[in-house]
Amino acid sequence: MRRILLAAAAALFGLAPAARAEFPERPVTMIMPYAPGAADALMRAIGEHFQRATGQPLVLQTRDGASGVVGMRVVAGAAADGYTLGHTPVTAIAVQPHLLRNAGIGPASFEGVCGTNENVITIAVRADSPMRDLPGLVAEARRRALSFGSPGPNSLPQLAVWQVQRATGIELNHIPYRGEPPHINDTLAGRLDFSAAIVSSAAELVMAGRMRLLAVFSANRHPDFPDVPTAREQGIDAQLFSQVGIYAPRGTPAPVLDRLESACRDALQDATVLRVLANSRSPVRFVPRQALTEWVRGEYENYGRILRELGVQPE
Repeated sequence: MRRILLAAAAALFGLAPAARAEFPERPVTMIMPYAPGAADALMRAIGEHFQRATGQPLVLQTRDGASGVVGMRVVAGAAADGYTLGHTPVTAIAVQPHLLRNAGIGPASFEGVCGTNENVITIAVRADSPMRDLPGLVAEARRRALSFGSPGPNSLPQLAVWQVQRATGIELNHIPYRGEPPHINDTLAGRLDFSAAIVSSAAELVMAGRMRLLAVFSANRHPDFPDVPTAREQGIDAQLFSQVGIYAPRGTPAPVLDRLESACRDALQDATVLRVLANSRSPVRFVPRQALTEWVRGEYENYGRILRELGVQPE
């Protein structure tokens, strides 16, 4: 009886615990773990939709370095409350932990929120390059030393080229950069023979007639560049799929993840968001959160096997 009376008194005088506010009740930070590029434009568009849908802004914060590991460490170490997220290709979560002895992250560090789009990987050359397809690049590499740039050490574009080397026996000189624009600019300037990149980073230059795509490494041709065959269509066994997704720290409550997943699904149906993806030549590919989490775990195992076959040792 005494407990009942105390509870009634607490309620009467406003001392009862306040009802938990519905997520989100303050701005959400989205960590961008690579140098600014097409992904930022996508997240800004998604952020506009997010604010309209939830009343809270999505604040972008760039924390690049180590092929995405620096930024995703920030996400993994944040409070598991849904207010710190990361938007990244699978590289930082499924590839880099095999390559860095103290990466500090892996699939077990995160909860998937949703898949957003596919980063189709390509090889791009200057428009006046004598190399016109992937077999032509291989033939040229057997005549002379070729150098190429990628957006970072052990990035998926670099791994795609490693697969070409493994399939054909050629040797190529890899020069890692910090993000896409610097190595693409050096390819345009003639300081590199080609760039291993994602299609969205080179698309504008291709459309302007300044660059040419030799191949894509997806299972299918890029819908905006249907004349560019896949590597396998050109007789070279090299294929990599790069799903881009949003991730939360491990342990984030399911209701919060459900809210974020729903906002992501709706955003990827928004006309402005779809226009940004179309302009960047990045195919939309929504993946539900549970499927994304399971897929990343599988990719972690797959890349472990690939890297062991390539003889790559952690540093």
